[in-house]
Amino acid sequence: MKENRIYEIDSRKKVFFRNNVDFCIGTGRMGLALQKEYMEQLQFVQEEIGFRHIRGHGLFSDDMAIYQEYEDESGVKRAEYNFTYLDLVMDSYRKCGLRPFLELGFMPEKMASGKQTVFYWKGNVTPPKDYQDWCGLVTATLRHLMERYGADEVVTWPIEVWNEPNLPGFWKDADMKEYFRLFRRTFEAVKALDKRFRVGGPAICGVQDELWIREFLEDCRKEKIVPDFITRHHYTTEFPENKGHYGYAALSDAEQGFANLQSTRDIIDSFEEYKGLEIHLTEFNTSYIPNCPLHDTNQNAAYLAQQLSRLGDVNESYSYWTFGDIFEEQGVPFTPFHGGFGLVANGCIPKPTFWTFQFYKELRGECVHKSEDMIVLHTADGGYQGIAWNAARERCGRELQFEIVFPAEDVLLAENDFPVENNFADESGLPAKTGREYLLLFKTVDEDTCNPLRLWHDMGEPSGLNERQKKLLQECARPFLSSERVRAEEGKLRVAFPVKEFGVVYFEIQPAGTKSDRGYDYDRVMRGGA
Repeated sequence: MKENRIYEIDSRKKVFFRNNVDFCIGTGRMGLALQKEYMEQLQFVQEEIGFRHIRGHGLFSDDMAIYQEYEDESGVKRAEYNFTYLDLVMDSYRKCGLRPFLELGFMPEKMASGKQTVFYWKGNVTPPKDYQDWCGLVTATLRHLMERYGADEVVTWPIEVWNEPNLPGFWKDADMKEYFRLFRRTFEAVKALDKRFRVGGPAICGVQDELWIREFLEDCRKEKIVPDFITRHHYTTEFPENKGHYGYAALSDAEQGFANLQSTRDIIDSFEEYKGLEIHLTEFNTSYIPNCPLHDTNQNAAYLAQQLSRLGDVNESYSYWTFGDIFEEQGVPFTPFHGGFGLVANGCIPKPTFWTFQFYKELRGECVHKSEDMIVLHTADGGYQGIAWNAARERCGRELQFEIVFPAEDVLLAENDFPVENNFADESGLPAKTGREYLLLFKTVDEDTCNPLRLWHDMGEPSGLNERQKKLLQECARPFLSSERVRAEEGKLRVAFPVKEFGVVYFEIQPAGTKSDRGYDYDRVMRGGA
């Protein structure tokens, strides 16, 4: 089933598009950064995409070993801090060109008021026994980072207080008033250390999100606190159906998700003193579970292509959860393709969604078109960049055929821009006016051209990859690159291309002349023979 998409681009029309795709990327708990495969995946992501910040759980969890206690000579219990692992992790991030987006959590066991934990690695989610001790931990950690990396640098690292306190699994009893107390005490302690720090919350996800945002701001108003930004999360699947190690989840209606994001903007702006506060999505993905096979598919890549075109409409930033599949919320995964959150599968194999992000990172210029299946930017050199996608909540056998008309000025080409046989002149002796020639470039990601999941299945779904299998999967996990030369006619450039089901296509149109070396004849070469 083919459907036509016909668009005429007006380069004078400006469309709002905040492309902050590279602002932040998510990770699992911070202690995972001590693993070799984790860092290999992160380095690969940074080389190909290049994010600016990284956010993860577990800064204060016991595997990072920051908070310690001892008894002094008089038997009084004292706190001390161990920053050995913190320094290793932060040094590794900085070598990759990343700054942390600091999430303050979870609770060190010795400081915790209870035993409730979350995840395979048992992050404690109870409030502190003593808020003074908690604030001491926070400020000691920030002070150490300022001494090590410079105060002017560290105060630029955003700070988020806790993670998803509206869910009882992440904050004991989802106690709203207790979280507000945690936020207030933490906010005041951080600002007392250096008022330049930017601190936000409440980092909510899903359940009663509108109530939590409104009550959070009401409490801030009462306490005369002005948070520097608001944080929340955004996931777009229905409840999963569990089978074995996996959870199968259907995509939800994208429009409902965008409307929910707008509701947060509207609530914030209804408070005069908080109107216009930045919103940061510190986590987003399709499914919210780390064992959803959807994450590994081309369908995921196409659905997120639409998300990335609009997430900046009301949000300052949006951080994909996560960059890689070294991740242990539900334990160590059994296979390289297990439905993990990551852009990269274990074995350093980029998933199709990886390229959706890479395509958006490449976009430059003024946005001149944004629709449900395409975005186009006009570049400074007179060319265009764009991304087209074929997204659907379920398989329907649809192929989209795009036909796009771009405006292209007729230009007076320089003599060297003409093939010798066409180098005719007008009465002035100058080369005649003709349609400008362009390089048309495509990068295609679909189920036939960039689908490592299929190859892994055809290999027999091995749980452990040998070196040859890993290399083959890496080779098949790259976009298909194609190009052609096209000439504008009567001030218009016409481009047509298909996007297969669940496909994502990046296209680029650049003005291009031909300046051949003396004696070189490309057409003769392509004819074959002498």
